[in-house]
Parts: sequence; C-alpha cells; structure tokens
Amino acid sequence: MKRYGMLLIGVATSAISSSVYAQNSESAGASASEFGDIVVTAQRRAERAQDVPIVISAFSPERLEQLNVTEPQDLYGTVPSLVSGTQGQAVRDVQSYSIRGQSTGFLASPGVQTYLNEVPVPSSISLNLQGGPGMFIDPESVQVLSGPQGTLFGRNTTGGAVLFTAKRPSNDFNGYIEGGIGNLKLRSVEGAMNVPIVDDKLMVRVAGAYQDRRGFTHDLVWDKYRDDIHYYTGRVGILFKPTERIENYLLAYGTHSSNNGAGFVNTGFNYPGLIAAGFCTEGTPTAQIVSCNAYRQQTAIQQANGPRTTRADVDGFSKIETWGIINNTSFELSDEITLRNIVSYQRLKDNYAGDSDGTPFQQAGFTQDAAQPNFPIAGFADLYGLPATPGNVYQNGTNNTQPRDDIEQVTEELQLQGHALDDHLNYSVGGFYYNATPAGPWRARSAQFCPGAYTGQAVSGRTPAGRAFSCIASNSRSGVSNRSEALYAQATLDLGAFSPSLESLRLTAGYRYTWDRIKGSAVSWSTQSTPPGFTCTSGTAAGRVVPAGQDPATFCVYTANLKSSAPTWTFGLDYRPLRDLLVYGKVSRGYKAGGFNTVAVRPETTIFLPEKLTTYEVGFKSDVRLGSIPFRLNATYYYSNYDNIQRPGGDFNPANGAGGAAIFAAKATIQGIELESSIRPTAGVEIGGTFSYTKGSYKRYNALSFGGTYCNGRVPFLGVADYSCAPFQFIVPYIYNIYTSVDLPLPESLGKASLYVNYSHVSGQYSAPQPFEPGARLDGYGLLNASLKVAGVAGSGFDLTLFGNNLANKLFRVSNSNSSTSNYFGTLYGEPRTYGVRLRYRFGG
Repeated sequence: MKRYGMLLIGVATSAISSSVYAQNSESAGASASEFGDIVVTAQRRAERAQDVPIVISAFSPERLEQLNVTEPQDLYGTVPSLVSGTQGQAVRDVQSYSIRGQSTGFLASPGVQTYLNEVPVPSSISLNLQGGPGMFIDPESVQVLSGPQGTLFGRNTTGGAVLFTAKRPSNDFNGYIEGGIGNLKLRSVEGAMNVPIVDDKLMVRVAGAYQDRRGFTHDLVWDKYRDDIHYYTGRVGILFKPTERIENYLLAYGTHSSNNGAGFVNTGFNYPGLIAAGFCTEGTPTAQIVSCNAYRQQTAIQQANGPRTTRADVDGFSKIETWGIINNTSFELSDEITLRNIVSYQRLKDNYAGDSDGTPFQQAGFTQDAAQPNFPIAGFADLYGLPATPGNVYQNGTNNTQPRDDIEQVTEELQLQGHALDDHLNYSVGGFYYNATPAGPWRARSAQFCPGAYTGQAVSGRTPAGRAFSCIASNSRSGVSNRSEALYAQATLDLGAFSPSLESLRLTAGYRYTWDRIKGSAVSWSTQSTPPGFTCTSGTAAGRVVPAGQDPATFCVYTANLKSSAPTWTFGLDYRPLRDLLVYGKVSRGYKAGGFNTVAVRPETTIFLPEKLTTYEVGFKSDVRLGSIPFRLNATYYYSNYDNIQRPGGDFNPANGAGGAAIFAAKATIQGIELESSIRPTAGVEIGGTFSYTKGSYKRYNALSFGGTYCNGRVPFLGVADYSCAPFQFIVPYIYNIYTSVDLPLPESLGKASLYVNYSHVSGQYSAPQPFEPGARLDGYGLLNASLKVAGVAGSGFDLTLFGNNLANKLFRVSNSNSSTSNYFGTLYGEPRTYGVRLRYRFGG
C-alpha cells in the first residue's frame, strides 16, 4: 500500500509543479475547455467532471460515435478498472459491468447498477441482465462512476454506477436520420427528431433505432448463425415547463430483442468427473457407459471445425423485452431550494435457450420455448460420434411459453436540493422506494447431465456409479421480490464560508440508511422413467419422490424471506491549492443486498446475506499547460475492505443425494491505481489514454469440497475447502487504452474530416469463483479500432463515417461456461473484425 501511495504522491507533485508554471502563464486555465468537458451528474447535480472528487469516465455522443459503442462490451478497455462481458452467463446479450472487482454474482443484485435518467433499470434474477439493448442511442452522455455510490443513488451497490442520460428535448427543431451497412450483413437505422410544440413551454424529442447483424458462430447442426444481433428500440421524451419554476420531463422507452442465442464452443470435458459419475469409462464400454473417447471425439471434431463453429443439441435463442416510463418533476421553491420527484414504472421480460457445452451430448442443454424443434439427426454414429441407438431423437419441445424472468419495477424518489451561504453549501436530502416483483410466472426447463450412452433417449435413473441422471427435461418455477426503502442526506461545504483563508477547501459528508426485504419461492422437479413419477430436485423437499396424484409444482415448492438493513456513508475533503488542480481524499461505505437461492438443496442455503465494502481513496485532477500545450492528468489510488462477498459454488445434500448450488461468503481486500491523461500538442490533435492496476486478495473463502486438492490440501467429499488462494474473479490486473484524434486537412468545400484511432489492451482475468477450474483464465488481448468521419460532406447536412473494430482480427475469449462439477468446458469468443459505413443526415438548427 505504501509504494502505491508514494507513487501517487510523486505524480501529484509533478502535476502541482506543472500547475505552478501554468498559474504564472498568461493562458492558464484555458486548457479546461479545450478538452471538451462533459457536464456530469455524479453528485445528482450538474457539474464539470474535473470539479467532482469522484473517479468518472464520461463519454459524449461524439466520443461514443468515434468508438463505435453500441453495447456495454464496446467500453471494455476504455474505462479504468471496468470489466464488461457476459460473466459466464448462458446468453451473450447479458453484458454486465464489473468495476474494481465488484460484479453481479449468481442470483444476486447488481454490483454495478445501470441507471437511465437517474432511475435504476430493471435487473433479472436468472441472468446478470440489466435492461436491454439500445441503451446507447441518442444519449446526452454516458458516465461510469467507480467505487461505492451508496448515499445519493437509488440501489445500494459496492462497485459503482453507469449513468445513461437520454438527450433532453430542446426549444429547437432539429434531428437526424442515419443508416449503416457493414460486414456480417450489418444493417442499421437510427434517428431522432426534436420538435418544440409551444415555444419554451412544451418540447418533444423522439428517437429510435433498428439493428440487424448476422452472427459469427455457425451452428452446423441447425445451420444457423449464433451470436447475431436483432433488435429495435424507441424513446419519446416530453419536456413541459408551465412556469419558470416548474418543469416536468417524461421519458417513455421500449426495446425488443430476438436472436439465435450464444454460440458456445466446446473446449473439453472433465474426464475424472465423468468417470466418477459413471458417464464414461477408460476401460471397456458397456450398454450403460460409453468410452470416454466418445467425449474426446466431440472435442476433436470441434477443434477440426474451428472456433467459429459449434454443434449444439438445442436450437438456442434469446428474447428480451423491456419498456418503461420515467417522470421527473422539478419545482423551484425559491432561488435556493428545488423540490424534485422522480417516479418510474418499468418492465423486463427475458427468455432463452442454449447449449453451454457446445456438443450434441445433452450435457448442458437449456430448453424453453414450445416452438423448440426436435434435434434433427436420428442416428448419430457417422457425423457426431454418438451412440447409434435406433430411433434416438432429442425431445426438445416443452410446451412452455413462460419466460425465465418477468419483472415489474416501481421506484419513487422525493428529493430536496438546495444551496446556501453564497453557494458555499450544496445539499441534497431525500427518500427512495424500490419494489421489483414478478409480473407473471417464471419457468425453465433443462435437460442436463445425460450420460452419453443415453443421449437422445427419454430415460432417467442412476448410473452404475450411483449418480442420478435424467435425459428428460426437468421443470423449475420461481419468483423473487425485492423491496428497498432508504432515507439519505449529503452536503458539500466550502469552508471559505467561514474564513477567506479556507476558500476552496470543501468538506463532503453523506449518510444513507436502507431497509431491504427479499421474498422468494422456487420449485423444481424431474420426471423419472422407472418407475414413472416425479422427484423434487431442489429446496427443502430435494430428493423426495412426489406421491402419486399430487402436483409436483405444489409438493416440491419452498419459500424464504430475508430482511436486512444497513447504513452507508461517505466522508471526504477536497482542495484546490491552485486553480487547475483539485486534490481529494475520501472514505466510503458500500452495501449490496442479499438474495434468495432458487437452486438450493439444503434449508440453510435458501438465502444469502448482504455484502459490505469500505473504500479509502486519494487522488487529484489537473488541467495544466506544458508551455503552450494543454495537458490533463487525473490519478487515484484506492484501498477496499470487502466483506461477505457473494460467491456461488456447487452444493450437495447427503441426506437425499440432491445436487444444486449455494452462495458462500468470502472476505478480501482490493486495491488499485487509476490514471487518465490527455494532451493537445497542436490544434486539431489530441492524444490520450487511461491506465488501471487492480489487485484483489482473499482473506477468507471457505466452501464445499467435492473431493480434491484445495488451498488447505486434500479435502474429502463434503469437507470444508479453503479457496482463499484462488485468483480474484473478474479482476483484470492491467487495463490500458491509447487513443489519437486528428482533424485531417481537407478543403472546406469538401467538409470537415477527422480520424480517431484507439488501442485497448486488457490483461488476463480469472472468470470462475472457485480455483482450479480448467480454462477459467481468459487470456489478455488488445484491440485496434478506428473511425474516419467527414462532417458536412460538400457543404451539405450529411456526415459520412467509416468504422472498423478489431482491425487486426484477433481471436479472443470473452467468457466461458467451464464447470468441473458439471464436467464440461465451453467458451464464447469475441467478435471478429467488423467494419462498415454510416451515413447521417442532420436537419434543423
């Protein structure tokens, strides 16, 4: 910790020295505007980003266009300490954020919350999904806030917040329409129109987008391209100002996404696990146990076909529907006090199917939709190397149209904002209410852990090794409600109110108290072929046979409630010793609610408790001149104590032989450095970059042993395994980004041309919660992206942009479904080289 602090002090000293020079320069302070500062709302009021003592990565619409950002993963590498991706989920549409090692765990609330116009977007339970595609269209700004934001923002989180702000209606008639084409059959349309209905009183802005792109992973079984994109989205904003002191802003949005699902590629199997379970043998195969070479053959076929193909036993898909209404009313009670009310109703529904192991074996097949066809091959021996049992055919049809998640969410926030003491004091006081409940039944079906000898057969039972299996899709139903209530207050006081010598020394203090209640119910059962009937597979009834004539959906159900409450707070000082230098230090407490375990197999694991995190942070923000050259350097060092970390792991009930999952608690420390810098050596040229170093170390992490070697040596089955030597999940030690923006010489009659080149590199990360998972480490990689824009082509209202991402066509892994307890290893690869052209027509003022 000392060496990082000394490094930061050294960098700060350099910045201060430069600032001293800048203060004596005739043009001091001019650099601030030359970097195109974005107005941010990190403290729930409009401020210049360089004036806020918080680590903020803010993106303007122009910068998002230059980066060709259309989804969260496009930000990966451009924001310090940010990891964005699917995080092991079954659907590529799920692109969660992890900041400084805090992420969304299995069945848990978000570690980094996404907001739209100051309201948290809905998050699902079965997936780490927040909202839907299309969040990046027509933005005012996108802001990434690092660290706990548990005092001023709605949902309590430990990692940070990502703030999307839609472009507000204005008093001008203007807009744009844009079309794009590219490789992989990309077709996109986007547009917005701003219309003033009543001058300075009533204004409307409408925006929409459509995107369709072929996938890049070819499923040879179903002859479809997985990893495709197909969605449309729209927004309507209405701004009403009946008086000078009253303003009402209503935003309504909706998104529909439907595609062919994720293209998982098989990378192997856990053969010791398969042998122990009785799924395969290295000896002589029998009618009940195939040779392990049958599994090896699947991986060999995959390797021969290459990483851009797969062979799934389920015809995958992903469907997301989300819509909402957000209303923000502001009433200026006086010149110093404003009353705000923010209310929202939002809905999120998702449904998906897929095959996480990427082979025709029914090892990890999730089926869901009534439209699922049967597997198209009746005899498998020749092409797929599977048992040639006559009549083998997958029965994937499920007669189930209910979604995996169907959530309606209501929020209400009443806030009083004010300033006093000649603007030396700014404060916010308020209350927040959040309630997310099931809007309908949540259902799922899956056919998993089916031995190779029985692939394609509607049978269930036990292997010769005693492992229960089912080649018939099992059923599960669940529902989880989350309710949160909070009171908060935060103020920033410039101590110059008391003495001129203390001018620019500011004290910030905030406090919030939150009450959470989580209610859940779940039920799952499997169909047994011999004897006919049903068996409960989770909860307090796990392993019990359903009595004849009883409904398993009623007999197997279990419920649980969890109430929790906690304070969160922040305390900090910041000071401007010079006009262009802000130094700050603060300590913050973050809190994230616990949850309900929908796949529990023991009574004591039906719930899991909240996380808590305390972060200590020091840093500076500087805008100076090196001679006549504007230069910006921002730096931060932080140290966090992280308690009760929600880590998922396999679980087993020895009383009935049922297997499931549990959420175990861990303790760790995380520390790191984050840097941001940019320079304008000449007019029309900007060079900049970001860098972050993150280190996480477990102090305690105990979970269930499935028999193996752990940090505490060899541990027998169901013993206590020490996982504390595991690499920290979803931490990328090193992330750096370098970019150059250049205004190109072009005759004025032809337009204004600019080139943007960006290179981002991320080091390897460990993607599994437990140690010793084969292939769980995702290797580091670097991506080169570029865009060339000509604005006002030939003096017209047209803008032409050529763009390219992953120009070097790197092959890199972005996620994996590896699970040694499930005995299969699969992976998702990142996008190949993509390129295209966009043509935008701007109209109005």
